Amino acid sequence: MKKTILAVGLVFAAISGLAQTDDPVVMTVNGKPVTRSEFEYSFNKNNSEGVVDKKELDAYVPLFVNFKMKVAAAIDAGYDTLTSVRNDLKSYREQMLLPTITDPDFVEQQAILTYQNTAARFEGQDMLTASHILVLMRQDASNAEQASAKARIDSIYQVLVGGADFAEVARSCSDDKGSAEKGGSLGQFGKGMMIPDFENAAYQLQPGQMSTPFKSTVGWHIIKLEDRHPFEPYEFHRESIIKFLESRGIQQAAANHYVDSMANLRGISRDEFIDEKFSEMIANDEEQKFLSQEYYEGTLMYEIVKNEIWEPAEKDEAGQASFYSKNKKKYAWDSPRFKGIIIRAKDKDIVDKAKLLIRKEKDDSKWGRMIVEKFNTDSVKVVRIEHGIFKEGDNKNIDIMQFGKDGQCSALKDFPVTDSYGRMLKKPESFRDVKAQVSADYQTAKEQEWVEELRRKYSYTVNEDVLRTVNNH
Repeated sequence: MKKTILAVGLVFAAISGLAQTDDPVVMTVNGKPVTRSEFEYSFNKNNSEGVVDKKELDAYVPLFVNFKMKVAAAIDAGYDTLTSVRNDLKSYREQMLLPTITDPDFVEQQAILTYQNTAARFEGQDMLTASHILVLMRQDASNAEQASAKARIDSIYQVLVGGADFAEVARSCSDDKGSAEKGGSLGQFGKGMMIPDFENAAYQLQPGQMSTPFKSTVGWHIIKLEDRHPFEPYEFHRESIIKFLESRGIQQAAANHYVDSMANLRGISRDEFIDEKFSEMIANDEEQKFLSQEYYEGTLMYEIVKNEIWEPAEKDEAGQASFYSKNKKKYAWDSPRFKGIIIRAKDKDIVDKAKLLIRKEKDDSKWGRMIVEKFNTDSVKVVRIEHGIFKEGDNKNIDIMQFGKDGQCSALKDFPVTDSYGRMLKKPESFRDVKAQVSADYQTAKEQEWVEELRRKYSYTVNEDVLRTVNNH
């Protein structure tokens, strides 16, 4: 395990050590230099076409410094050694590397094997191209049904013998609708690809011949054979076989085979071999180098912010309540809201009983559960509840029942009675009434506090002379 971690670390350590001699340092964060090319890559990517929140150079610098400090904090906290993080980075390396590896010998071997298996299945028999007309008949058909099917196929056969066009008759008469649309054509097939009775009859024919009516397990058939020839050699099918294998992921299988074979030949693990090849790839591709570094550092940053800031803040209801209390004006409403539930029920009696049940319960968040547990059983559902805080325009039924809009409430098929219960509010009663907004803002505030701590903990310097040459050298 230690050997693997060391190998992965060397890969990403190599990224930051690949700066060219004419690539000056634009800044240093926590003692680690950032080259102009690295900064340019990040700045340009985050200000490209399609990016909504673009930043000017001077505004982008502190954001970039904050990012680097979060990464430093993640490394100091050991996030780069977590199994989940390392597995994520290992998967990333494979996703980037494997598509660049080709093993044409492996693909050719698999194509030959596919051909050989197919040819063996046909047991040296010819390939046939045929059309047919089917009159369906169940195996348990009554005597009358059997007689009717036989009379029908005989009638079709007489029409064909009389010179009618096989394709036209198939389109109008065949019960095999899939082939009927194509004039009865079944395309090319070989031994083992059709039901036995059909196959035996088809192999008795020569090109241009038509069979007499015969019965199979699905009904009555007439076959017209268009062509027969021996199964073609490998070269004839090679291109189509390879396309088929490509559609089934042969290139990835080939890359995996190459990696495993080379790692085994070298006497090293698969991960070690991938680390080596990945290092070679990023050493020769600057954009891939920076993309890989961005993914590595972005993963570390995300993990530490999620675990240290976002998730704790999301669960910290006391902190959210305090934050809301200090920022109430920010969460004021510009119009009243209805806070309550929409009740949909089998009949009005259930609605009345539901309202009576919850009338003394002040905690409206419990209303829905109380009603559902009281009136619904595992097998019988007589009521449905929708809980929320609605402003005018959010919900048609609430607009009619609570905001005095004209119209008729919509009803569900199994719950024809619609009613509501709750109260109108001019402002939020607590942070829970605007919890989504408060939670997001609280997370942002906690993250900002953390960043300020990082700026006190980690040092950084910016080379202004080099900064002014960004995208201008």
